[in-house]
Amino acid sequence: MTVLDAGPTPALSTAMRDGSRTEHEDAEGSAFVTELLEGRISEAGYAAYLRRLRAVYAALENVVRERAADPLVAAVHDPALERLAVLDADLDHWAPGEPHELAAGESPAAEAYCARLHGATWGGDLVAHHYTRYLGDLSGGQAIGRVLDRTFGLEGAGTAFYAFTEIPKPKPYKDAYRARLDALGLDAAGVARVVDEVKVAFRLNQALFSELGERIDAYRRPAPQD
Repeated sequence: MTVLDAGPTPALSTAMRDGSRTEHEDAEGSAFVTELLEGRISEAGYAAYLRRLRAVYAALENVVRERAADPLVAAVHDPALERLAVLDADLDHWAPGEPHELAAGESPAAEAYCARLHGATWGGDLVAHHYTRYLGDLSGGQAIGRVLDRTFGLEGAGTAFYAFTEIPKPKPYKDAYRARLDALGLDAAGVARVVDEVKVAFRLNQALFSELGERIDAYRRPAPQD
């Protein structure tokens, strides 16, 4: 478990951000993310990414709803954040007529991620995953939406995942979310446990990107012809 400095218990939201910085940067620096942000991933590659996300969000949203009575989970649970329906809409755009669900064995990384979510026994672990996914979507994830829109000339089509229509002002929402985390009143051991699970969440996310990166040549867009 992460060892925190002696002294006052740190604010949970600050500890989650600072304690997972290395894992966050590692995930963002993966080859697939780099190519995606450079506009070099094809429609097929992006659809492969969306299908993995769909599996993760289906698991996360199901488990969070099931555990919504837990005081820790209740502090972050908000149906306005849920992404499953918009992921389905985006998959209809990027891979029309193809199944949204992953086939058995298609993505060991997604299966491991989902197993971790379903196996969570403490509400704080779900808080860690909820924070990692949704605050990431409301923050750096927005850059991916802009790149896709510009690269493919979408004019908003196929990027519903990044459009939180019920959250028109992300910054105040994120500030309020972090305030709810800090108000949970976890002791130092609880904070450390949440931080450790945030690190796990980023590593699971990085595993998705690494898996996609194994097929990076197949997922690159053809170079434009002169």
